[in-house]
Amino acid sequence: MSPAPTPSQTVGPFYGYALPFPGGSEVAPAGHPDSITVHGYVLDGRGAPVPDAIVETWQPAPDGSRTGLPGSLRHDPATGKVIGRNGVDFTGFGRASTDAAGRWFVRTLPPGGVPYLCAAVFARGVVHHLYTRVYLPDLLSEGEGVEAGDPLLRSLDAERRATLIATRTDPRTYRFDIRLQGADETVFLEFS
Repeated sequence: MSPAPTPSQTVGPFYGYALPFPGGSEVAPAGHPDSITVHGYVLDGRGAPVPDAIVETWQPAPDGSRTGLPGSLRHDPATGKVIGRNGVDFTGFGRASTDAAGRWFVRTLPPGGVPYLCAAVFARGVVHHLYTRVYLPDLLSEGEGVEAGDPLLRSLDAERRATLIATRTDPRTYRFDIRLQGADETVFLEFS
């Protein structure tokens, strides 16, 4: 009789050691006039902040292209250490660490062709990272309501849909809190 497979388990968090990189939250080229900021908190099932989470975002460029430019994880040729982006090219990829209060942010450009940023959340107690979307209300179809042009939003009831739509706090800033469990848990997507 062979032994049963070992169940999944958490082994970290090690996120603060290996995953963050300089400028990870600064996706938009430095000083770009069309940059927007998306920020919020990562919260656990009790509503407490998660101070050691990572939120990755990726998106198409403003023109809708999805290839992106290389360069988010540039390395120093002498030391091999990650030195981050060059501050000029738009790669479409961001990696934001939460601070002690669970806050995260990315400064990016509005995505072209879709009304959302894709996001993945890495956090303590989460065996497999979680995927979600951050919908920007200004980019949603006006027609029959916010869900008119998006099949995912259309498939959700209004209460669940609301967990995917950021709140505009000023003309260039959006708030999006990520709730890992409990009341108002963010809708997470499963890919097979």
